[in-house]
Amino acid sequence: MRKILVVGAGQSGLQLALGLQSHGYEVTLMSNRTPDEIRTGRIMSTQCMFDSALRHERDLGLNFWESQAPRIEGIGVSVAGPDRQRAVDWVGRLDGYAQAVDQRVKMAGWLETFAHRGGQLVIHGAAVSDLDYFSRMYDLVVVSAGKGELVRMFDRDASRSPYTEPQRALAAVYVHGLGPRPEHPDFDAARCNLVPGVGELIVQPVLTTSGRADALFWLGLPGGPLDVFGGVRDAGRHLELTLELMERYTPWEYARAGEVEVTDVGAALAGRYTPTVRHPSARLPGGGLVLGAGDVVVANDPLTGQGANSATKCAAVYLDAILEHGEKEFDEAWMGRTFERFWQIVGPVTKWTNTMLAPPGSHVVELIGVAERLPVVANRFVNGFDDPADFEGYFYEAEKTRAYLSEVAGS
Repeated sequence: MRKILVVGAGQSGLQLALGLQSHGYEVTLMSNRTPDEIRTGRIMSTQCMFDSALRHERDLGLNFWESQAPRIEGIGVSVAGPDRQRAVDWVGRLDGYAQAVDQRVKMAGWLETFAHRGGQLVIHGAAVSDLDYFSRMYDLVVVSAGKGELVRMFDRDASRSPYTEPQRALAAVYVHGLGPRPEHPDFDAARCNLVPGVGELIVQPVLTTSGRADALFWLGLPGGPLDVFGGVRDAGRHLELTLELMERYTPWEYARAGEVEVTDVGAALAGRYTPTVRHPSARLPGGGLVLGAGDVVVANDPLTGQGANSATKCAAVYLDAILEHGEKEFDEAWMGRTFERFWQIVGPVTKWTNTMLAPPGSHVVELIGVAERLPVVANRFVNGFDDPADFEGYFYEAEKTRAYLSEVAGS
């Protein structure tokens, strides 16, 4: 029986640990918090998982909250005009629904499941010195803890990391009491509100510790008018700032927020980080090798909502690669090949997200405008959230965009 250590209890690490456990591997999982500490702590993200990512959870029988979480059946795009009204406003339908489950709910539940199934759960904030010791005891060590000194072991891949500074200041809060969009009341949709030169507001339904809620998520240009959440720890004050900015920049969203209140004292989060791709393996001081997973190796900006999706696909690729490898050594070459398998999936995600962080080209503005009157364009665009590789055919190059628009206009 092969022994594997997974460090970090997020989407990627926990899913991988549970998957390996289901195949008879002896798995040890290190988490810096207990399930109860996670469940009663602060929110960790605004994850929205799309159909192909949700299928990986279903395949492992880990979709415990699927019947409870809201079904997000579409994605809306609104663009603010200079008169504080919407210059563009449309919604596209997803081929398969998406869902958002508060990671406090999911990670706490998965941790308890791992322990209940006989996994060795170690509650300890791991340091590099710990891994130096543990690497001698395990066939493979996987690091999926996306912050701190463990991440700094992995060198930045400059060829795949165009940014050296954070591109957005992030601020999210979970609320109860948000009213529906009156123009589209018949299904749940995530809403992407674009405010040129300022930032973006994402609004999406989520299942949290107290049931159905909505996430209000500002992504502001650093140093701009949305970059006002630094040092704000109180969820109530965070919501006040969120609403003030909604009233100023997205009054159509503010109009349905008259009765909102925070879901709990831990329902707010603010911060920023630099989008970075790192090399997949790191050498410990004692000579051992560790494999990076999830946000450790690919940390894209959350603008396109791909974080949890990429993490679950990373876990799925790594699980398959480990099972296929059998009894052979998990050497540096294998780690590199395994990551490149993942990069075939996450590379298009990274390209799309980095493109969306920059001011749009005129052909992208035209595409988003045409989607308002041609549902086929709106639907294709929003399904790209599930399969970003599709953008290669019509999004990045003006010639391809205009050829596609001519094609659909004539059909």
